[in-house]
Amino acid sequence: MTSLAQPRHVLVIGAGVVGHACALALQARGYPVTLTDPDRAGLAASWGNAGHIATEQVEPLASLAVLRSAARRHYAFGGALDIRNPVQLAPWILRYLRACAPRRFEAGREALRGLLADALPAWRRLAAAVQAPQLLCETGHWVCWESAGSAKRGRRGWRSADTGTAGFADLAEDRLESLRTRLRAPLAGAIAFEGTAQIADPVALSGALAAQFARNGGERRFDRIDALIERDGRVHARSADGVTPEADAILVCAGVRSRELMASIGVTAPLVAERGYHLQWRDHEWPELPPVVFEDRSMIVTRFESGLRVASFVEYAAVDAPPDPGKWRRLHEHVRQLGIPVHGEPVQWFGARPTLPDYLPAIGRSARHRSLYYAFGHQHLGLTLAAITGEMIGGVMAGDDGAGSEAFAIERFGR
Repeated sequence: MTSLAQPRHVLVIGAGVVGHACALALQARGYPVTLTDPDRAGLAASWGNAGHIATEQVEPLASLAVLRSAARRHYAFGGALDIRNPVQLAPWILRYLRACAPRRFEAGREALRGLLADALPAWRRLAAAVQAPQLLCETGHWVCWESAGSAKRGRRGWRSADTGTAGFADLAEDRLESLRTRLRAPLAGAIAFEGTAQIADPVALSGALAAQFARNGGERRFDRIDALIERDGRVHARSADGVTPEADAILVCAGVRSRELMASIGVTAPLVAERGYHLQWRDHEWPELPPVVFEDRSMIVTRFESGLRVASFVEYAAVDAPPDPGKWRRLHEHVRQLGIPVHGEPVQWFGARPTLPDYLPAIGRSARHRSLYYAFGHQHLGLTLAAITGEMIGGVMAGDDGAGSEAFAIERFGR
């Protein structure tokens, strides 16, 4: 494989958690790096998620089991799934249905299992590299149910699931009873996972990644890159105002907007915006617990240093479509019904997860454009897989044997 054998200038498009992790991994290998992203306010999905390092989510969501459960999970029936633009989404849905075939699901599970097995060790290395090991909290997480029937079904489902390196057992009775005393709604049962983790605070993580990038001599820009062009045998990035930042190689980590960037140079990347919502309260009385999933409500509660965050929803919508205020109202109602002790008005947020039809990420080097690399499409696992993705991209760019994987090649979607 031809590679950038000597340190040369790399432009990373996208400054979310994946983009930062890749930039830092490249710097560690000696590459000068420029990082560009117009998101000055930190509103990307990287910083709005539940903060959960989800090593247990080995099974791709492109599966017959998920497909069969779609109707009962629909937003109209109280669930978290909402498709706001089904006609526009139809080509992606057809690809998704093909990806649900058992053979493709099994291949995807094996690929994702290997990646997730390295996810937490890679996060330990990244947290140490940015001089903030305290940001990684290896406390596992809890999953709770509010009825005996849902507890029985939930336990059965998790026992039959492939959870990779993560494991679980019934939550200790004293901990379950302590949680019950803090809630208005009844809890019929809960399990506690080990081998998963959380980020102590996404704001602090963003600051630590950016600070280390700057200490390493990286250049931070705020261009909105609207196209890729090939000239003189190399791929170049063109910004919305006509500026072409100079670089010897381009790494696209622009989340859902990677679709248009890759399309501009003839590469198919069938991404959709799979949007999530959260509410976050600064003032609360939630104890120092690991993330708690209320599975009957498809909702996760995470205590951060900056406040208590309640997150949910899988909303397929145009990336620039306005938010649905009803989803924040429903989250607020869940919090009220559960009796979660919060005070004052929460901060509202929504953002788009970049999702490919087979629910696997795209990580690698373009087969057609040898100076073009990519790392996007991590769906719900962007935070989880950021650190290992950075290490993989560093290896691919340096030409390390076995650094890439055909399972994550963007060419799997054709031209």
